[in-house]
Amino acid sequence: MAATKSYVRFDWLIIFMYIALVTMGWINIYSASLSDSAKGFFDFDQIYGKQMIWIGLSVIIIIFVLAVESKFYERFASVIYIVSLISLVGLFILGKTIAGATSWYDFGGVSIQPSEFVKATTALALAKYVSDIQTNMQDFKHQMGAFIILALPAILIVLQPDPGSALIYAAFVFPLYREGLHGVYLLLGLFGVILFVSTLAFGAVWAAVGVVLLAGILFYRNRRKRPNIMKYVLIVTSCIAFAFSVSYIFNNVFKQHHRDRFNIVLGKEVDARGIGYNTNQSEIAISNGGWFGKGWTQGTQTKGNFVPEQHTDYIFSTVGEEWGFLGSMIVVLLFVGLITRIIYRAEKQKNQFGRVYGYSVAAILFLHFFVNIGMVTGIFPTVGIPLPFFSYGGSALWGFTILLFIFVKLDGANYHYS
Repeated sequence: MAATKSYVRFDWLIIFMYIALVTMGWINIYSASLSDSAKGFFDFDQIYGKQMIWIGLSVIIIIFVLAVESKFYERFASVIYIVSLISLVGLFILGKTIAGATSWYDFGGVSIQPSEFVKATTALALAKYVSDIQTNMQDFKHQMGAFIILALPAILIVLQPDPGSALIYAAFVFPLYREGLHGVYLLLGLFGVILFVSTLAFGAVWAAVGVVLLAGILFYRNRRKRPNIMKYVLIVTSCIAFAFSVSYIFNNVFKQHHRDRFNIVLGKEVDARGIGYNTNQSEIAISNGGWFGKGWTQGTQTKGNFVPEQHTDYIFSTVGEEWGFLGSMIVVLLFVGLITRIIYRAEKQKNQFGRVYGYSVAAILFLHFFVNIGMVTGIFPTVGIPLPFFSYGGSALWGFTILLFIFVKLDGANYHYS
């Protein structure tokens, strides 16, 4: 009876949405990878057959994650985090290079990407650090401690180089904000992104003029509060210096394919057959779907293999073409529902560790979902970020599964359901 009750405490709504997303993901992977040589649903030589194996092994991973005592994740969070960092460092010695990035270990023909698992270990380490009784996220020293925890894996991933995966670590700002991090960090980060993109689009001079005008407006509105002029001058000077450094960063830090992708989104280059081919074909596929789609396995762009690697980062284009606007909205609502439910359950946690971890899970899933959909629809540059539970790949599926079900376990241990 005790074992039965422990299972009842799990949030079955989260589990149901996970199953729905994984199932829908496999259905679309099947369509995107189906070839004339396929021998049926259980052809394990095909991409969809291999994904079925990853899904089956995910069930074993779920059982293991849920069987582990919930206190284990909190007690050994730091150790797990350090081991995961070592796995990233090991890539520079033993890693396998694919598409220019040394991001995988090769085990007898099976490639494992550790960065997909480090997101969960970093979430555990951050939750452990923030929930420490001596940690105060309004203290600058403790803020720097949290940022170091996030920066270490991000830097190691950038060096692979895999900037797309490193981008995801920006998501951790949201759980930190929930725990008391000053909102100025969010505003500075957002303003930095806007200033960077504006400089690329309009040039450093016009970006600097915009900064001066904005500062002037803010100073005028706050004139009755006697704002500190030197503070405004320092901020404006820093922003202008950043604007004039964007060109150097863009041309010397970014790789050529990253620069091309930004230029395409900004409308500076039209390259329908080169670096922008994937995005262009993806947009065509989605627009072909209309309201109700062309039907499963009936997509012309999908069947014609016009979208390269459509079963991985561009899997949502298959959804758009074959299931249309209606099917796409169902997928979007499932993701929104899952993320919202995780945040709701995180707020119900009895301890801070579970709450911080829950917010971290929600933030990671949201940024993956948001950037991937934006990338596939041409709103964002292509950065190589998979759609959680949907895109093909064992490492991604297992990483997201571990990330989610650790929270399911923590939630079940920290809150009793009626």
